[in-house]
Amino acid sequence: MILCCGESLIDMLPRETTAGEPAFSPYAGGAVMNTAIALGRLGAPAGYFGGVSDDLFGKILTDTLSASRVDTSLCAFSSRPTTLAFVTLKDGHATYAFYDENTAGRMLSEDDIPALDAGTKALFFGGISLVSEPAADTYAAFCDRAGDRVVMIDPNIRPGFITDEPRYRARLSAMLKRADIVKISDEDMAWLGTSPEALLKDGTALVLVTRGADGVDMHSREGMKTVPAQKVTVVDTVGAGDTFNAGFLAGLDRNDMLSREKLAAAWLDDLVLAAELGVQAAAITVSRAGANPPWEDEL
Repeated sequence: MILCCGESLIDMLPRETTAGEPAFSPYAGGAVMNTAIALGRLGAPAGYFGGVSDDLFGKILTDTLSASRVDTSLCAFSSRPTTLAFVTLKDGHATYAFYDENTAGRMLSEDDIPALDAGTKALFFGGISLVSEPAADTYAAFCDRAGDRVVMIDPNIRPGFITDEPRYRARLSAMLKRADIVKISDEDMAWLGTSPEALLKDGTALVLVTRGADGVDMHSREGMKTVPAQKVTVVDTVGAGDTFNAGFLAGLDRNDMLSREKLAAAWLDDLVLAAELGVQAAAITVSRAGANPPWEDEL
């Protein structure tokens, strides 16, 4: 199983009732949850770990995960509320109001970290779940306990969410040093003051720099190789990076490359198929509205 560890939440999206009144409609969301869903739809053995409520919104989350063949048995369930993100649109731009204090996801503790069997090959971390304590510290501790499993991290930094920058930087730095695969953007690297070369020097086996329509640059100790993007008509880019992450991990799993030893010894040409699967899956996601990753038979 590839276990995705991080946030799941409810996006409350603006709608209008049949009577013409303004309303909000709940939709499952969260970057890490999107990655888990994309993995399951691509036929990979996918699991999700996070703090999930037993309220009606938590049921939306677990039902959505299960519908995409994602195992939720390792989740930490509680009666705390679900994180809600109310979205408002003005001139086509979205603004968010988050309700996250004392939620099931936010209050995840180290006592909630599950015991893993040998069937769990990889752990994926990322998103805003790495920002807010205590959950962020819990994910960092889980990363530190990964053992011989592959660890992939997509920091997906959102400076507006960060309230304790020194603590966040220290946490993320430690996690990146443990990561075997880092997917990162130019903006993330600029904010962190790092580079692919610096990440590789710290022990990462592979750095994936996504460049939108220009594809993805794969960096390893061998050098750099670019995998081009696929040309599509873009509807929106919501969930594109999350889908790429899933496609890359699914590709490694398909090609029997999902181990630390094989990644460390791999040539870049050995990893092209995984990157191409990530690019292909992401291209389908951006060609339709919302975070709606493709199913395996759509590829």
